[in-house]
Amino acid sequence: CSESGRNMNILPNTSIPASVSETTGPEELKRSQCVLGIIPIVYYSILLCLGLPVNLLTAIVLYRLVVKVKKSSYCYLLALTSSDILTQFFIIFVGFILETAIFHRQVPNTLIHTVSILEFAANHASIWIAVLLTIDRYVALCHPLIYRMVSYPERTRKIIAAVFILALITGIPFYWWSDVWRATHPPTTLDKILIWMHCFIIYFIPCTIFLIVNSMIIYKLKQKKESTGRPLRSGKTTAILLAITTVFAILWAPRTIVIIYHAYVSSVNKDWQVHLAFDLANMLALLNTGINFFLYCFVSKRFRFVVKEVL
Repeated sequence: CSESGRNMNILPNTSIPASVSETTGPEELKRSQCVLGIIPIVYYSILLCLGLPVNLLTAIVLYRLVVKVKKSSYCYLLALTSSDILTQFFIIFVGFILETAIFHRQVPNTLIHTVSILEFAANHASIWIAVLLTIDRYVALCHPLIYRMVSYPERTRKIIAAVFILALITGIPFYWWSDVWRATHPPTTLDKILIWMHCFIIYFIPCTIFLIVNSMIIYKLKQKKESTGRPLRSGKTTAILLAITTVFAILWAPRTIVIIYHAYVSSVNKDWQVHLAFDLANMLALLNTGINFFLYCFVSKRFRFVVKEVL
């Protein structure tokens, strides 16, 4: 448990990758101990065993909808699901279950750091695909004529490919991310720079965009309702968008707060309460990778129908 959720990028989602210090000695005895015991191992194993098949099913359903309906919004949802699958594979399976629970970090440091880049990249892609979906819905609802001219599947695929490439590039600096459970020293200047960079990329900037754009969407819908005098259907994709962004903001908030607290107030390896808070926050944030399927089923009748077809 000493490294549960170590590679949380968020995403969301969310990574807390590789260590930069593996020293041992008298200082080792002063480190905080995990009080959750085997719970994180059980939790991440269940999350992977249930979440990965569910995300694969979601990807198949969304692919069918992309082929059948040819809407850009379904392309973004498919890309979001794909990035969630990558996040579960690299962070939960490789980072936690293989490196930590099975091999106990007895693998080359270079490999650990390289996997960290992939963990952060997958998490960045997941979150910023959601940002693109938000902007796509805003243009579709508030500027429909422009949307018909600029939004089509071919262009959407190019935009998605660019986001994945940029996500990989932004993941490279996190090769030097310090393992907060293993490092014996307080966060260095480099650690703090990476922490703030991480928080802005995966939480502060995306959530600001979500808040502003979603507020504009809701305001536009309210205006249309008042002008027509009857209730308006906002669209299933818009409802899914609002659900996704709201759940993300809630699940990732604790981890963002705890990691900043770790950097400036009390280190994870010196305070068992911060250690516990970080473990729980990581577990909560990674839950975000496995619940979108249920949001889609709850909101969209078309999605439920295609799920039945696939099953």
